[in-house]
Amino acid sequence: MPKLGMEPIRRNALVQATIAEIGAARTLDVTVSQIARRAGMSSALAHHYFGGKDQIFLAAMRHILSEFGSEVRRHLSRARTPRARAEAIITASFDETCFAPATVAAWMTLYAAAPTHADTGRLLHLYQRRLRSNLTHALRPLSATPHEDADTLAALIDGLYLRAALTPNGTRDDARKSALRTLDLLLERKP
Repeated sequence: MPKLGMEPIRRNALVQATIAEIGAARTLDVTVSQIARRAGMSSALAHHYFGGKDQIFLAAMRHILSEFGSEVRRHLSRARTPRARAEAIITASFDETCFAPATVAAWMTLYAAAPTHADTGRLLHLYQRRLRSNLTHALRPLSATPHEDADTLAALIDGLYLRAALTPNGTRDDARKSALRTLDLLLERKP
C-alpha cells in the first residue's frame, strides 16, 4: 500500500483550520498566520501549499461544496420518484452538516466575496448552476416550467438558508419545511 505523503495531510489541516478561523472571526478578515497557527504549522508552509489566503479560502469552500455534494447524493440515492428527488435536494440543502457555525460563516464569506473576487464568484456560480440543474432534472417530469420553478426553489433555498443561519430563533427545520411547502405550491399550479 502506498504511503500517504505529508502534503495531503497538511493541505487538509489548512482547509480545516481556514474553516475554523473564518467561523471564529465570522469574516474572511483572518491572516494566513492565524490559519497556519491553528493548523499547527508555519505561515511559510501554508503559503507553500496554497500561495495565499484567497487560495486557501477557495480550497476550504471547495471542501464544503464537496461535502454538500456528498450529502445531496446520499439523499438522492434514496429517492425513487421525481418529486422525491426534488424533496431530497431541498432536504440536503438544510442538512445539519450545512449549519455548523464555521460552515455558515464560510458560506456567508463566499456570498460576500463573490462580487469582488473572480475565483470566488466562479465557485458560487458553479454551486448555483449545479443546484439549478439538479432541481430542473427533478422537476422536468412534474412541471410545465421546470427551469423557472428550479430558479424559484434555488433562490428560496439560498434565502432561507441565510435567514435560518442568521436569525437567532430561525431553524433549519423551519427553513426546510418552508421550501417543501413552496415545492407543493409550485406543483399544484400545473396547467
